[in-house]
Amino acid sequence: MTILNDYVIYNDDSSSHIQHSNTQTRKHLKGNIMDFSKLKNMSGTKSMESLNAELSKMATQDSGKRGADERFWTPTVDKAGNGYAVIRFLPPPSDEDVPFVRLYDHGFQGPTGLWYIENSLTSIGNPDPVSEYNSKLWNSGVESDKEIARKQKRRLHFISNIYVVSDSAKPENEGKVFLYKYGKKIFEKLNEAMNPQFADEESVNPFDLWQGGNFKLKIRKVDGYRNYDKSEFDSASALNDDDSALERIWKSENSLQEFVSASNFKSYEQLKDRLMRVLNILPKEEPAYRPEADIPETKQPEFSNTDYQVTNNNNNDDDESLEFFQKLANS
Repeated sequence: MTILNDYVIYNDDSSSHIQHSNTQTRKHLKGNIMDFSKLKNMSGTKSMESLNAELSKMATQDSGKRGADERFWTPTVDKAGNGYAVIRFLPPPSDEDVPFVRLYDHGFQGPTGLWYIENSLTSIGNPDPVSEYNSKLWNSGVESDKEIARKQKRRLHFISNIYVVSDSAKPENEGKVFLYKYGKKIFEKLNEAMNPQFADEESVNPFDLWQGGNFKLKIRKVDGYRNYDKSEFDSASALNDDDSALERIWKSENSLQEFVSASNFKSYEQLKDRLMRVLNILPKEEPAYRPEADIPETKQPEFSNTDYQVTNNNNNDDDESLEFFQKLANS
């Protein structure tokens, strides 16, 4: 265990996953609950090292609950696909040490017409049958196999607590704390805020209540896909000048670790059985496990909000929503 600026980082060289941001965290954090005064003392650059350490670990290493969940906030877009809101990313909840969790899932239709819609066990650092099968396809050297692997590729999500500063489309959300599910593009904006590219740019901890910055979420539709390139952080400032108000906001945060709890994931055997049914195949031998990191990213099709009920994850740039396929997946 390593202590970096009051964030607890758990190292496990025998595994290839992020121990302290996934299912192992809660057991290690017992008796290590942060109080508000300690959170304020950590404000500013003091907690940056640990966050950057987390990002570095994720870069060298290799879904959440489905269904309607009113704890989640989703941005609203107009008929042209444009949307705007101002949000503030919040620090970790009092009994957790990282302000986000990383999740993977899969969503694809097999030749049988059945759908495979499941959380990936790679989210918690375990072998996953789809990852194994995709790796086998990718290594076959056959281009058609690679195309299948691309279509079946795992999808990346992050979940954080946020405070809604401005939401003109749904003003009733303003001044409230929600969970926010987002993709790698927005996560890159967070990383860029902490690690600016140019010397004249100041590093900012976007999860800091006092010295962070409001995030102006700007959504456009470009070439048929949601685009977040124009989104940006405002200048650093306290979310509220009243510490008692900030403490109330902080204490109203939702747990993040529950989304990487083992209860959200089926067993390897259950997932493999479902995969075999969807694909209607039975491999002659088990492929060796390796991560999917070498499979290039491809854009996923975006579906109209009128085609399905959007819940919680229509703001994800990698996967607009898997809820559209949910009923099919259970067939």
